[in-house]
Amino acid sequence: MLKRIIVFAVTLLLIIGGSTMSMAKNSDWDKTFTKSDKVDIKKVTFKNRYGITLAGDLYTPKEKTSEKMAAIAVAGPFGAVKEQASGLYAQTMAERGFITLAFDPSYTGESSGEPRNVSSPEINTEDFSAAVDFLSNRPDVNPDEIGIIGICGFGGFGLNAAAIDTRIKATVTVTMYDMTRVTANGYFDSMDEKARYELKKSLNKQRTEDFRNGTYAKAPGLPEKLTGEEPQFVKDYFGYYKTPRGFHKRSINSNGNWNTTASLALINMPILAYSNEIQSAVLMIHGEKAHSRYFSEDAFKKLKGDNKELIIIENANHVDLYDNLEKIPFDKIEKFFTTYLKNDNK
Repeated sequence: MLKRIIVFAVTLLLIIGGSTMSMAKNSDWDKTFTKSDKVDIKKVTFKNRYGITLAGDLYTPKEKTSEKMAAIAVAGPFGAVKEQASGLYAQTMAERGFITLAFDPSYTGESSGEPRNVSSPEINTEDFSAAVDFLSNRPDVNPDEIGIIGICGFGGFGLNAAAIDTRIKATVTVTMYDMTRVTANGYFDSMDEKARYELKKSLNKQRTEDFRNGTYAKAPGLPEKLTGEEPQFVKDYFGYYKTPRGFHKRSINSNGNWNTTASLALINMPILAYSNEIQSAVLMIHGEKAHSRYFSEDAFKKLKGDNKELIIIENANHVDLYDNLEKIPFDKIEKFFTTYLKNDNK
């Protein structure tokens, strides 16, 4: 079984990312979750320090106070868009009294950046800090009360952002992937140095061909149909991204492919090297039955301080924590941000 998982992991290396929610299919609603009547939503754009324009959805409570409020930036899963899981988290936290921003990372969704469908450990970490830039300069946000939520692959990038950006006062990771670890080592660290070298040879050969052709070859994505022979985690991803439950036309995992060579930087630049230096609060959440659980457990071991916590959700798999409202611990997340962001609870 492990061998089959490893084979699928190589072909689906860049595919990372419940009670299914009813779908709001209004003409003015492009999300995969039901629209709340408790929040206001508007499209916003802002630039990161590489000059890439990021697109986001800003959620604010309808019963907004006149005082400056705590804010949360949300991104992920890896290969998803703000209209999927990150938007659900942002809307829910706005219902609970926070200003929230769900955004598309660079090169994906409605954000700019060429070529399309490229990932970068540096730029995707910067995307979180750019969201903090944007929120810090809003007149309705307290710049000393900003946190982030990173889902799946953006849980790892979120931890990396917290390690460098001291303006981030609290970080939540959900069903976290360390994209640099899984790309360099394979699932369950099954790839040795020899296999990694062969992968690098293949990817660099593709670079030469891409330059010659003036195009970018596409990596394999999720299958259009399941054969039944796939590992369970592939079936779980399919059940979210390829069905009405979570499909979105702009999502790479639903309707596209990463560039094959997008993984080169992920192989060579581990993102959690300085996570042990994070002084701000961190809450890590993972599913008991998630194939990816070891990423959170290992990352948590590096964290220091008494303001760090790991929660394992009983009987939850990886994608349950994308949209399953019976399993996502929103009460716990709210309490965490209230404790570490809002002044009257510090």
